[in-house]
Amino acid sequence: GMIWIDRVWFSVLTPLTLLLMVVGIVWTQSNRNLGFLLAIAIAFTAGMATESIGVNTGLLFGDYLYGTVLGPRILGVPLIIGFNWFMVSFSAAAATELFLDRVYLRMRRTGNPGVKDLFFRDLLHVSLAATAATAFDWVMEPVAVELGFWTWTGGQGIPFMNYACWFMLSWLLVITMKMLRVDTRNLFAANLFLVQALFFAILRLLL
Repeated sequence: GMIWIDRVWFSVLTPLTLLLMVVGIVWTQSNRNLGFLLAIAIAFTAGMATESIGVNTGLLFGDYLYGTVLGPRILGVPLIIGFNWFMVSFSAAAATELFLDRVYLRMRRTGNPGVKDLFFRDLLHVSLAATAATAFDWVMEPVAVELGFWTWTGGQGIPFMNYACWFMLSWLLVITMKMLRVDTRNLFAANLFLVQALFFAILRLLL
């Protein structure tokens, strides 16, 4: 739709699309316990707080401003962005969790006992998830600018600081999920992450 029909009309639907993605994750989550609900609240709050600092000071992420496409804003940040931080961090955690499960299963089948240290596995998972979320942002950034989601005002394009902050915040959100014992083995969220990445990769090539 964005490529061949009406880019503006489909872009305006983005907040609704993102909200439906969050609803889909919550709906398909097998264990919607207090830890899971707290993870949503923490991701929303942390995302809104850091983005507010970034937009109003340029100290985090870089110099950028949000457009009107993503809906109502508080302190310059669309409300949907707080939910988007949960969606991206959780779905990245889900995709990398299921990936690690497959790797470890194959290692056991081939006679390699794999990594027995649970702490090391959790640290590896958190780091992989944060890397995946940051890579997702790298794919998404030029498309988001093209669609009017936000603009970079520093005159130097997308700064490295943006990706560094993405990694750090994603890392903290996923390790918080670990501390809250949130079950990130959610197949819907894992597939959602891959579909979203493919979506933005195609738009990046064709827009």
